[in-house]
Amino acid sequence: MADASASGSGSGPSAATTALPTTTTQDDIATTHHAGPLEADNDNPDDEGYQESSTSSLLSSIASEIRQGHIENGRMYANYGKHEYLLPIDDEELDRLDLNHTKYYLLMQNKHFLAPLPEDPQNALDIGCGTGIWAIDFADKYPSCSVIGTDIAPVQPQWVPPNCNFQIDDAELDWTFQENHFDYIHLRDLYQAIRDWPKLVSQAFTHVKPGGYVEFCAIHPQPATDDNTLDPTSAYMQLADVWEKAGALINCEPDSAKRFKQWFVEAGFEAVEEYVLKVPSSPWPKDPRMKRIGAYELMNVLEGARGFMMRGWTKECGLTLEELEMAIMRLKKELPSNKMHSYIPFYVVIGRKPASSQS
Repeated sequence: MADASASGSGSGPSAATTALPTTTTQDDIATTHHAGPLEADNDNPDDEGYQESSTSSLLSSIASEIRQGHIENGRMYANYGKHEYLLPIDDEELDRLDLNHTKYYLLMQNKHFLAPLPEDPQNALDIGCGTGIWAIDFADKYPSCSVIGTDIAPVQPQWVPPNCNFQIDDAELDWTFQENHFDYIHLRDLYQAIRDWPKLVSQAFTHVKPGGYVEFCAIHPQPATDDNTLDPTSAYMQLADVWEKAGALINCEPDSAKRFKQWFVEAGFEAVEEYVLKVPSSPWPKDPRMKRIGAYELMNVLEGARGFMMRGWTKECGLTLEELEMAIMRLKKELPSNKMHSYIPFYVVIGRKPASSQS
């Protein structure tokens, strides 16, 4: 992050800091400012053990800072990443993510993916893996497959299958993985996280091997109904509208899930398939499986709304915490009544890289 004192309205020597360059060279067009010599930390220069310990301590401190994140309004948020992520990374949020993992498993009829994978994939990548639960389940299912999960927050467990490992990485940066390497690349629910979806899809295309599959899954967080029972003045709709507005304000495509199919085709994938599933907002459906999914979603919204709404509601949209609490109070009366037969669309898009493609 840039030093705030190096910009702004200050002028003259009082606006300078010791971190600024101290010498200059100049030609007819431009001036270059050169930093002065760096002074070495020469404490115990001959003690290799001390030097290694000091360096190790510094690296541990940096890692701890990334792990711990920082607190806003009583919730913890990630310190690492090219852009700000609107959702927290604390234990309460991690529990919600694990609950959603079970919900999606039921929604996809006891499957963790829909791509027609071979019986023995060798390399798989889970982008934005969160708690790591999907990657762990995939690694258990395919013990001969090397599974990598990446995320901006190191919140995954330490005890994992031997063929599964996690890396701190920002998917929006240039990928450092080997090209044409993965048999399968998976992504789920990175809403409010990605600013350049076409680039992300393109990088997935580059790094999946010819004949391999990429699968992106995400909700489109705008409630819908098939029988006109969704009240447009409800708190549920208010929260959904603010959520969508907050995403737009940070340049996250509000309709990203609906455009996965288009971006896959444009990137060069073939046999692109799109599945649009329905996640009931509460246990209103008659079908037992959908009723159970609705119960999970009701728990997800009622227990998670404060966490996944707070940053966008206050920081991006300029609303107050008191207004958020009032909306959530209304929400807790609306959804459990099962009077609104609403659902959230869940998009699953699968594409195969052409066998003849090498980039």
